[in-house]
Amino acid sequence: MILTHTLLDFFIETRKHTETICFPLETEDYVVQPIVDVSPPKWHLGHTTWFFEEFILKVYQPDYKVFNADFSFVFNSYYETVGKRVVRADRGNMSRPSVQEVYDYRKYVTSALTELLSEVQNTTLHEVLEIGIHHEKQHQELLLTDIKYVLGNNPLLPKYSDTFQEHVPEKHAHEWISITEGIYEIGHANEGFCYDNELGRHKVYLNDYSIANRLVTNGEFIAFIEAGGYQRFELWHAEGWDWVNNEAISAPLYWHKIDGEWHHYTLNGLREIALNEPLTHISYFEAFAYAQWKDCRLPTEFEWEAAQHLFSWGQRWEWTESAYLPYPNYKKADGALGEYNGKFMVNQKVLRGSSVATPNSHSRPTYRNFFQTNLRWQFTGLRLAK
Repeated sequence: MILTHTLLDFFIETRKHTETICFPLETEDYVVQPIVDVSPPKWHLGHTTWFFEEFILKVYQPDYKVFNADFSFVFNSYYETVGKRVVRADRGNMSRPSVQEVYDYRKYVTSALTELLSEVQNTTLHEVLEIGIHHEKQHQELLLTDIKYVLGNNPLLPKYSDTFQEHVPEKHAHEWISITEGIYEIGHANEGFCYDNELGRHKVYLNDYSIANRLVTNGEFIAFIEAGGYQRFELWHAEGWDWVNNEAISAPLYWHKIDGEWHHYTLNGLREIALNEPLTHISYFEAFAYAQWKDCRLPTEFEWEAAQHLFSWGQRWEWTESAYLPYPNYKKADGALGEYNGKFMVNQKVLRGSSVATPNSHSRPTYRNFFQTNLRWQFTGLRLAK
């Protein structure tokens, strides 16, 4: 376990970074919710604060006075154990509490928790605090992707930042990395932080396979589009083909064809697509169809983990062919924190790696992200296998 003063520094740094992410926003940006999967920035600020209040201050500080009794209802996300909450689709309908009141709430809880940590030495408290810190780091990534969706669906396509770097070309040539068949160990093994869905280290048998040393690029995906990839039903799962047709999908999210040239919206604003940059904002359906077109496939999450030390990763969450399932001997924690991962182990695909939006000290080779097959507002990309 991290020493208390180090954990306190980690907590304070994390709290500050969330607010740094929001600094470029106008007040009006804080309340917009274009789709159900995107939460308003104001809600992220409040929810990450409520987590510390609900699971630490109310438990470990007997005389703690909540900032606002209504906030548990407003900022609870999906914790059935804790009580009722605002319907997710309605998060953008709340003009109140004000943005300033939410920032006051953050200051109040951060101050109270800092004081508590200086007075109480409790291993269980520290463990929950570390979960809370990484929970907020998850929301920092969601904040950036949600902000991008909010601004990227504004007709003016305003930029968020002049400095945020979304796209870094991988300059090395494409090569296949060959992995020999055998038994490989999968799952978290060291003493550092991980989520419970990474535990249950176990052995898997892998056949011979090859995995690409770099991500698929924009230029390579444009070739798929120009070859009629979105019109060829044989490349798609049946559900994916329905999605393409029902949603009129013809390119990755944020792509616009202007005067015959492909552009995309970035956090730096609208710009022409660079062909050698890694592809992003695609669904599992699109990743699968592209792999089919290339006579390849997506790696399983086990193949990805077994090979990850042989290639660079971290720009994109990488779709895998693995369903999100529990590892051997997985057991949900008791109480509300048991709702954190286990109840989502159905109808989702695993993504591995991290992304340009992932904050510092929050990625590791065993991290298992997961989303539904149609979602693409995160920085998602793909690496081929065969």
